[in-house]
Amino acid sequence: MIDIPQICAVSKDNFDAFFSLIEELADFEHLSKPSFEAKQRLFIDCTENNSRIEAYLIYSEKKTIGYTIIYYSYSSFLAKPSLYLEDIYVQPEFRSKGIGAFIMKFLAKKALNSRCGRMEWVVLDWNTSAQIFYDNLGAVHMKEWFPYRMDESALQILANT
Repeated sequence: MIDIPQICAVSKDNFDAFFSLIEELADFEHLSKPSFEAKQRLFIDCTENNSRIEAYLIYSEKKTIGYTIIYYSYSSFLAKPSLYLEDIYVQPEFRSKGIGAFIMKFLAKKALNSRCGRMEWVVLDWNTSAQIFYDNLGAVHMKEWFPYRMDESALQILANT
């Protein structure tokens, strides 16, 4: 690992650096970048009190090199909260230097301090380097669960039927 990374909450002062990393992740994952409206909503969600999400920037060598977004869900079977990892991103030139493990350790401590029973996330099927990384951390690939999603239009259709 290079120097010890620093983690700080996303704020109004560092939001632009944070958002540029989200755009980098979109490029990496071959996805469309967030719209201007999404950027505005994200700014509010990252900078208001009582937000649904927590967003953090990672710094190393006095440079912004990554970010993570989390939120909490709940497990009825554990009767405990779960920490959900929405995004974790480290710029390519800083990968394989211990930064990702540093972030995951930070999140594991955060989950335990919040009395979570687990931490969960999804990985793209083609991202084998991420899959190996998580396997090496001791995470379990849950083959018996399939993620499902309803986009906003599907929600509208269902709600209005």
